[in-house]
Amino acid sequence: MTTHTDTSAAAPGEVDVVTRAPRRRVAVDKIAGLGLIVAMLAFSVHALSRLDFSWSSMRSSMDTAVTTFSRMDPISLPPAGDLVYLIGLTVGIVVLGTAMAAVISVPVAWICAANTSPSPWLRWVGRAIGVITRAVPDVVLAMAFAMAFVLGSALPGIFALGIHSIGMISKLFADAIEQSDDGPRQAVRAAGGSRAQEFWAATFPQVLPSWIATVLHRFDINLRGSAILGYAGVGGLGYAMRVAFQQFPEGYGRGLGIAIVIFVLCVVLEIVSSTIRRHLLGTDPAGRGLGGRIVRVATGDRPARPAGGRLTAFVQRLGRRPSSADGPVGTNRTAPGFVRRLLPRHRDAEVSVEAMLHRPWTGSRVRNLVWVWTAVALVVASFWWADVNASQITWDYVLPTVQSFWPPSYGSHSFGEFAQAMLITVEVAFAAAGLSLVFSVVFGALAARNVAPTPGVRQFFRVVLVVFRGVPELVLAIFLIMITGLGNQAGVIALAFGGVGLLGKLVADSFEEVPRGLERAVTATGATRTQRFFSSTWPVGFPALVSNSLYLVDTNIRAATILGIVGGGGVGFYITQASTVMSLHGQVTTLVIMIFVTVLLVEAISTWLRRVFR
Repeated sequence: MTTHTDTSAAAPGEVDVVTRAPRRRVAVDKIAGLGLIVAMLAFSVHALSRLDFSWSSMRSSMDTAVTTFSRMDPISLPPAGDLVYLIGLTVGIVVLGTAMAAVISVPVAWICAANTSPSPWLRWVGRAIGVITRAVPDVVLAMAFAMAFVLGSALPGIFALGIHSIGMISKLFADAIEQSDDGPRQAVRAAGGSRAQEFWAATFPQVLPSWIATVLHRFDINLRGSAILGYAGVGGLGYAMRVAFQQFPEGYGRGLGIAIVIFVLCVVLEIVSSTIRRHLLGTDPAGRGLGGRIVRVATGDRPARPAGGRLTAFVQRLGRRPSSADGPVGTNRTAPGFVRRLLPRHRDAEVSVEAMLHRPWTGSRVRNLVWVWTAVALVVASFWWADVNASQITWDYVLPTVQSFWPPSYGSHSFGEFAQAMLITVEVAFAAAGLSLVFSVVFGALAARNVAPTPGVRQFFRVVLVVFRGVPELVLAIFLIMITGLGNQAGVIALAFGGVGLLGKLVADSFEEVPRGLERAVTATGATRTQRFFSSTWPVGFPALVSNSLYLVDTNIRAATILGIVGGGGVGFYITQASTVMSLHGQVTTLVIMIFVTVLLVEAISTWLRRVFR
């Protein structure tokens, strides 16, 4: 006999809690998103097995590495004068290419941003410029430009880095413009200002620090990419390293020496530029790390102290905060008499309206002006060091070179061959991203301020991530060829190594952005550090982790040309072969379109997952 509970006669407040509790709807989109994430992780593991990536094969390659190292000459460097020239030429090419992109990105971002674009169709034009310039690899541009310039000219590298950098700088700059405050811009418009005056007087000053920080970040990327340009015939450290590695085995010692110089240069400039970026974005470097010390010395920043030294600071703490009613600043009339006598005396100053219209020459303004002129001097010196000359352009070959890329074609190959190559490239990208993800979660978590057990542990793993980011992928791939031999293994490890530095930093930053209130609430319940991480930090940072991981896949696909240079498969092999022959440039266009479509698909998946898990 079944007994039924009669709730009709019960008071409204006595109804069963379970009956009144709201039913949580099944989130179909989140289930689908989790299924897609699991499928991509499974594809990464499958790609590793298809590429014959295993620790046993790595161990079997160690014998080859030992034999190679025993045959090559000791690590050496070029003569001091030549080394200084090569470093100056490399930095000059990177500075000019980055400066070119920085200037062009301003009008491109202006027409891209929704709140400043003159018309909707111009906004789409600006977005298209950004996407196309990001999709075409810089080494492909360098190989194409090399046909229209005098042999040994630095212009192909400058134009290649500049054009390829426009996409990233303009996109991030446009995002910063859209997030700026519209109040100053509307005030300028209400005063009768033109659209140009609205941008330069109201919007640009707000986003200037973000623009400079993005340019510095792109400078770091271009410096690491300059090693690749050496294999396209562009002079500098990359070209010298290429020539050295071609002289086997006696040239390998010189090549590794140059590779070490590139690594040290990348790490040092990464530390300095990243710290300057934090300073420009409003986070003053107050730590004791190398980057903080360098930027404090360079900018002249010191902890603020009251005028008069420690004695004045002590005396000021004895009295209440001075106010305008107390008289001149620093002479608090309500403080005890002996306190007033110890404080420094200042003369009353009458400020006129004309004086208020002029910005005072403060120490901060003077330092900023010095930095501006230093940047201008660096660009001028780079222009002179790179020996840029318009006569180096072979104008008769410019138009034919541009026309040779259209229409797209398969040449002697078929669509099936290119599709198979694209599949290999995607497998390499996912395999490398999967390896990077495993180490990035651990390193990134320990580098986050709210997760690391001690400040020393956080600082250590921050330095580790900087070292991972500082190694150029091509340099590492060439080094790994001596261990694993030609093939996709070297490319996978090289991309995974660099991916740990990039993804680990993004993971650390996303974990540090978790609201402190949620973590404190969990800690107040008596949860351990591990419980706090998995119950509050990890769930909030998980969407950013998914988005950043797919961004890494996007980056790895764009870096497919590296694999072709070092002898790997995928589209990089076909692009490298076709870029050197003008009659085959139609194949380059076809392959770039395939990369472009694949990248757009990955970006669409990333956008959908970000919306599902937000």
